[in-house]
Amino acid sequence: MCEYLERIVRWRLERGVSEQTESLVRGFYEVVDPRLVSVFDARELELVIAGTAEIDLVDWRHNTEYRGGYHDQHPVVVWFWQAIER
Repeated sequence: MCEYLERIVRWRLERGVSEQTESLVRGFYEVVDPRLVSVFDARELELVIAGTAEIDLVDWRHNTEYRGGYHDQHPVVVWFWQAIER
């Protein structure tokens, strides 16, 4: 039973989404020339596409526009920034 489950899981993860993955790759290469990304490894390409996980809180806070009666001293906004800065 354990071997059966392992094989099912492996099939789902490796082959069960191959058609969708191939479609995604084809679509990606319609937008981006494959020669441009061939110089990157997987980690570098992820960084180029998604950027870093670091968020500049000072910049974010400085460039935030408040609407609907909210302002930088509104209690909800103050709580939000306190939670984010933790």
